[in-house]
Amino acid sequence: MKILFYGTKQYDKESFEEQLNNYPTIEITFTESELDTQTAYLANGYDAICVFVNCNVTNEIITNLASCGIKLILLRCAGYNNVDLKACAKFNILVMRVPSYSPEAVAEMAMTLALSINRRIHKAYIKVRENNFSLNGLMGIDLYKKKAGIIGVGKIGQAMARICHGFGMNVLAYDKYPQKDLSFVKYVSLEELLKTSDLISLHCPLTTETYHMINEKTISIMKNGVILVNTSRGGLIKTDDLIKGIRDKKFFGVALDVYEEEGDYVFENLEDDILEHSTAARLLSFPNVIVTSHQGFLTKEALEAISKTTLDNALSYQNNQIITENVVK
Repeated sequence: MKILFYGTKQYDKESFEEQLNNYPTIEITFTESELDTQTAYLANGYDAICVFVNCNVTNEIITNLASCGIKLILLRCAGYNNVDLKACAKFNILVMRVPSYSPEAVAEMAMTLALSINRRIHKAYIKVRENNFSLNGLMGIDLYKKKAGIIGVGKIGQAMARICHGFGMNVLAYDKYPQKDLSFVKYVSLEELLKTSDLISLHCPLTTETYHMINEKTISIMKNGVILVNTSRGGLIKTDDLIKGIRDKKFFGVALDVYEEEGDYVFENLEDDILEHSTAARLLSFPNVIVTSHQGFLTKEALEAISKTTLDNALSYQNNQIITENVVK
């Protein structure tokens, strides 16, 4: 089975090559090129392609892939809102994903961001490098006994809830389908969570229902001085409304590993470019905002799990024993 990997980074190549010895019937070609309407034709002669979450797999791209004979799209990620599933169904192209790789990796990143923005680590780091040991502008708050609001309580949300509980926080949660596994979690309405939480962390998928769920109205409900963290999907937050809230001093801090518009920039080195009209540039202009480059998944353990599950998906397709729970419908 021949698979073309689009948008390959060095860490992708290393993690998949480490696993390939266990899959002798699978052959991978890596390309740094991202999948688009033109590069789709590179897939001619391959059985499947593999892409990451930053790739927008549109109807036109899928049409081009189908003309190349592609019948399987492998997502080396959990999210699939970037794939036109109707177009895939039209051309009988199966889409498989990695529904869970390392919930702890993303949850630990979420808490890292919460702690960093709370204690102004980004500012302290820069100050000390300039021999400025003043403590002005570095005051944070104790998280102990504060309320943590977890929106979305899947595996990542549950991992984040456990971390917050370990910090001695009172954990509130909102989810359409509550998980009863964690006895210390109190499920409340979204409105109550927004009104009472000192830390709000987003861990839900991006759907038509959750798109821009953090907007001017929901921000207005939040407590003044709240910390907002998003390691899920950028589209959960309406950026213009978030910026207005920051300017209105609604937030003690905002920490984002994902943000709207990131598809143009994520995982790329643009240090010599001027980001005109960029969401990232606007957000980075505020002293109480941290933006990172969608790195929540980037741990050794997570990459190992992603590569193994992706190759298991490919092998299951090849052997006509498809892992149904990993199929995107």
